[in-house]
Amino acid sequence: MRILVVDDHDVVRRGLRSVLEAHQGWEVCAEAANGRNAVTQAEQLKPDVVVMDISMPDMNGLEAARQIKKICPKAEIVILSVHFSDQLVRDIVDAGAKSYILKSDAERDLVIAVEAVANHRSYFTTQVSEMVMDGFRRRDTAPSPQALKRERLTSREREIVQLLAEGRSSKQVATTLGISTKTAETHRANIMRKLEIHSVSDLVRYAVRNQIIEA
Repeated sequence: MRILVVDDHDVVRRGLRSVLEAHQGWEVCAEAANGRNAVTQAEQLKPDVVVMDISMPDMNGLEAARQIKKICPKAEIVILSVHFSDQLVRDIVDAGAKSYILKSDAERDLVIAVEAVANHRSYFTTQVSEMVMDGFRRRDTAPSPQALKRERLTSREREIVQLLAEGRSSKQVATTLGISTKTAETHRANIMRKLEIHSVSDLVRYAVRNQIIEA
């Protein structure tokens, strides 16, 4: 089984590789330090499983998971995070990941999680499972205004939100995404309109609240 490991910290990637490759028949086929590189590696290498951090620069794990599932629908995704919230669980499931474990539990749960998703089964800790089931039970309730705003953004707009919130200029966003500066500025204006915000500082606060970037 071929596994792609994604985390922006070298020491964490080495630790994850060590745990995973100790399992007979498992191979870490590549590593990536951010979501954008992870998408490129997934497209080229077609891994069976992606083990990925959620908080990363340039492109976070949620957006990377969405894009990887589009280009490699057979790849299964395990999300690692130091964060834990009801909304984050929902976002992870909606992004197409079948497993979500806390980094603090990785040594105990990672192998179990990868075995589960490799067999196309979900794996969540008891607390996360309860959140998922509670979310399904409350599907009929009206979504929050913040959730509606998130859903209105396109995949490209979510990428741009992260880059702008990290302090990139429109020109730098354009270079990163391979688009014109004018197109980047148009996306920026559309994002501000959709989110009903009027400054970069408001955009940063939105990105932090929605786990797009870390505070």
